Amino acid sequence: MLVLSRNSLESVVVGGPGGFEWLLKVTVLEIKGGKVRLGFEADKDVPIHRWEVWQRIHGHSPPDRPTAGSAAPGAG
Repeated sequence: MLVLSRNSLESVVVGGPGGFEWLLKVTVLEIKGGKVRLGFEADKDVPIHRWEVWQRIHGHSPPDRPTAGSAAPGAG
C-alpha cells in the first residue's frame, strides 16, 4: 500500500500503462472536523464508487468496514 500525505487542493495522479497518460486524479478538496472531502477526475467510462457500494455491486454482503489502521482497496 502506498501512503501519501496531501494538503488541501493538492492532488495525486494514477497513471496509465504508458506512463504519460493519467487514469485517475484525486484532489483533496477540504479537511474539516476529522473528515476529508476528495474530488475524483477520470474518463466517463471509468467507474468510481465508495468501497461499500462497490461491494454491493459485486455481491459482497454485508459490506465490510475497514478497521483502524487498514484500508480497503481503492480507499484512502
